[in-house]
Amino acid sequence: MARTKAATLEELKKEPGKAELVDGEIVRMPPTGFLPGYAAMRILFSLHEYAQTQKNGYAVGDNVGFVVDLPRRKSFSPDAAYYVGPHSGMKFLEGAPVFAVEVRSEGDYGPKAEQALAKKRADYFAAGTLVVWDVDMLAADVVRVYRAEDPSHPTLYRRGQLAEAEPALPGWRMPVEDLFPYFVQGSDGSS
Repeated sequence: MARTKAATLEELKKEPGKAELVDGEIVRMPPTGFLPGYAAMRILFSLHEYAQTQKNGYAVGDNVGFVVDLPRRKSFSPDAAYYVGPHSGMKFLEGAPVFAVEVRSEGDYGPKAEQALAKKRADYFAAGTLVVWDVDMLAADVVRVYRAEDPSHPTLYRRGQLAEAEPALPGWRMPVEDLFPYFVQGSDGSS
């Protein structure tokens, strides 16, 4: 049976697992694999250290909801983010993060996925996000840094380089190499 009314934020809050409210629908996001999860964790750790020194925002991890008021989107749940508004206790954060990170999972490849990622970046910028990272653990250009002031021309970073999130996080830098495990094992557990 087709749903006749748009889903609400109250319904989203009851949804188990990671999800966002887009086009009146609750969009569930499946769990991710090791490499994307590892990269998101490393970014979060680096953002946390930055927050500790700056004392003007919060490093926010995966599965935290950000409530926004866009025509087609009512929430975000980035893989990592930096937020400078007031914390909301047990509730979703109000407004968009200044910096959002989307780490690609297995299903985030191909023309349809590229289109969805571009729409999501446009939504982030419309909500007030200044910088969005598109992290691709399988590409040579691992980090694509999109900025609200020029969203069509990302800055690309590879292993051996320091990625940044200017102007959202002045002075923050992270080695691209840190997104990868220190050693790589085969799928059977051998090194």
